[in-house]
Amino acid sequence: MPAHHAKETVIFFQMKHQLSSCQHWPPTSPDLNPVDYKVWSVLQEQVYKVKVNDVDELRQRIQTGWDEFDQRVIDKAIKRWHTHLRACVEAKGSQFEHKL
Repeated sequence: MPAHHAKETVIFFQMKHQLSSCQHWPPTSPDLNPVDYKVWSVLQEQVYKVKVNDVDELRQRIQTGWDEFDQRVIDKAIKRWHTHLRACVEAKGSQFEHKL
């Protein structure tokens, strides 16, 4: 199931934009996913500060990075998510990254 068809997203669009169908929504876009456009990039930067030697070390760094992750980064990304959704709706599903 595409990410923008998740129950919470459908409910959000129906309440905020009176949309009843997902058929005209844009394809999955990293710009519509707070984890893709902010959270993962911050975690990735933290994990790869120093060369990773093996998969076990990578796994440990990701776990440690997540355990120490600043909740404010997540909160800010989620807050910006609404801006991304609005820009997508205004662009009628076409390119909207330049409007952010």
